[in-house]
Amino acid sequence: MTLAEVDGSAWAELEAAAADPQSAFRYLNLCSVDAGGRPQARMVVLRRVDAARRVLEIHTDVRSPKWQEISANPLVTILGFGPQPKVQLRLQGSAELNGPASECATEAWSLLPPSTRSTYMGGPPGDDIGEQPASEGKAADADGQAFFGVVIFRAETLDWFQLRHADNRRAVFAYDHLGGLASSRWVNP
Repeated sequence: MTLAEVDGSAWAELEAAAADPQSAFRYLNLCSVDAGGRPQARMVVLRRVDAARRVLEIHTDVRSPKWQEISANPLVTILGFGPQPKVQLRLQGSAELNGPASECATEAWSLLPPSTRSTYMGGPPGDDIGEQPASEGKAADADGQAFFGVVIFRAETLDWFQLRHADNRRAVFAYDHLGGLASSRWVNP
């Protein structure tokens, strides 16, 4: 594969994953830095991809620690691994937060099924549940949309790594602010 083919296939995999819950790249690690300077990683669901602009969309609760971390430092890393053909994608870039009142979040919310909407009801992520039955918490915060946010991640670099029986391969790509390919090169794995 050429560098252009590697770049194209990586973004095609991500685009396909946004629509396929069975794809390995549907669930990615989002890595940010907390207020104490410690790295934080958590799994997120890839909701939409714009390969031409090098943009990923992720949904989250605006009360979550990741929302606060990204508010303070928008530089994040996204990491995924596909077991076939044993490819790791490590994307670095910046995240833009779109809160509940934003046009972006309103539109994304309108497309969510009721089962997904219900995940934004209840108390803030990480808070103790206590003795309160789950149904009471949901009734108290029936409008989950008030807690729904969209993270728009813009990739600045892609580090592509393929694990093989022999001769592992690795390539690094850089993108301009519009998503255009600025540089690409093969590097030692």
